[in-house]
Amino acid sequence: MIVRLYRRVAARLAWRPLSNREREMGFQVSRTGGVTLVEVEGQLIVGNRQELKQKVLEHLEGGDRKFVIDFANTGYIDSSGLGVLVSLSKKIREQGGELRLSSLNEDLRTLFELTKLDTLFRITDTKEQALAGF
Repeated sequence: MIVRLYRRVAARLAWRPLSNREREMGFQVSRTGGVTLVEVEGQLIVGNRQELKQKVLEHLEGGDRKFVIDFANTGYIDSSGLGVLVSLSKKIREQGGELRLSSLNEDLRTLFELTKLDTLFRITDTKEQALAGF
């Protein structure tokens, strides 16, 4: 069901070529006031979703329970990226923690709303708002 919704959303959003910066992907992980902050650069797609999952799970296994994933520098998330976010949310909740998302651009926010994933995650406009809420 999520895949069908995702395809409908992707078809409705205007397609544009990715810039070189958006093609490059990276994750910056830091700790701020007891919260693990993961900043996503570029896009979250099938080719790098496992890297994100591994980084978050390492911190979860290390005892971290509060997570913010910041998408301020993210232009695109595919269905596998959405799937890994749902999977991480479940694992973190099972361990008594919380995962929040921040800084979704307009297209990404629409994607989360149309797929109803905005009801699963607490989404804030900025990473500062997400961090302050813990």
